[in-house]
Amino acid sequence: MMKIGVILPSVDVQRTEHLDLRAAARYAEEAGLDSVWMGDHLAIGAATLEATIGLATAAAVTERVAIGVSVFVPAIRPLAWAAKQIASLQYVSGERLILGVGSGGGDEQWRAAEVPFAERGRRTDRALRALPDLLAGKPVDLGADGPAVQLAPAVARPRFWVGNDSAVARRRAAQLGDGWFPSLVPVEEVATGRDQLEELADRYARPVPTIAIGGVSAGGADDAAIRGLAAGLAGGYGMPYDRAVSLPLTGTAEQAADRLGRYAEAGASHAVLGVGGTEWRAQVDHLAAVRALL
Repeated sequence: MMKIGVILPSVDVQRTEHLDLRAAARYAEEAGLDSVWMGDHLAIGAATLEATIGLATAAAVTERVAIGVSVFVPAIRPLAWAAKQIASLQYVSGERLILGVGSGGGDEQWRAAEVPFAERGRRTDRALRALPDLLAGKPVDLGADGPAVQLAPAVARPRFWVGNDSAVARRRAAQLGDGWFPSLVPVEEVATGRDQLEELADRYARPVPTIAIGGVSAGGADDAAIRGLAAGLAGGYGMPYDRAVSLPLTGTAEQAADRLGRYAEAGASHAVLGVGGTEWRAQVDHLAAVRALL
């Protein structure tokens, strides 16, 4: 069965729909969804909450759902500090954390963090290699003057899902991660990526990574709303409109379940969905109905 998670509402949606993070997290858990998620944003020109604080809030009022970051960007932080944030969230959530890992975000975010954008790839690989030992409480030489860094309390390693639909992301997932986590991709690209992951996993003598897809839920939206959502995706992600309009999860619960079923056949076992537009609770109810059908 494909598991379904939902992105918790943004600050603007919380204000508009009078729905804070605590109530939203409880709502998703009680509806029967499998996970709740937040993005990791620093300075993007919109109101956002710090992801580990927001997810710690969600963890405190739930018991069952996984707590996920979609996606955490370790490379814009000092590595030991990133490990401390991750370990703390894993600890307070009772080891329910799924750590999406990415190296993206606009260059304005990197400027705000005072980290060169050109270093994002090297710093991300370094983080994926060093984080397991840092989280386990082992001494880690971070290359600075002085003794190795050793953090406590030690925690179990959360699942690392490497974000992005790229050859580099699939290599990182197969070599250093536990899952591949592309967003807004057609089912055909998931199937192609699965084949590449199998080859890479064999090369690195590691298990084939889990595949999780990110997407947008717009169940029940009319044609005008879907066109508006597609235009926003096309502009925000730099993709052709014809591609963007095919990606939101629209239609009835039966139609949405059929589409997610095709992703499952292509190799995906998780779907993490943001809500297109407003009516966040209604979309959670819709996704719960889809999950029941799956």
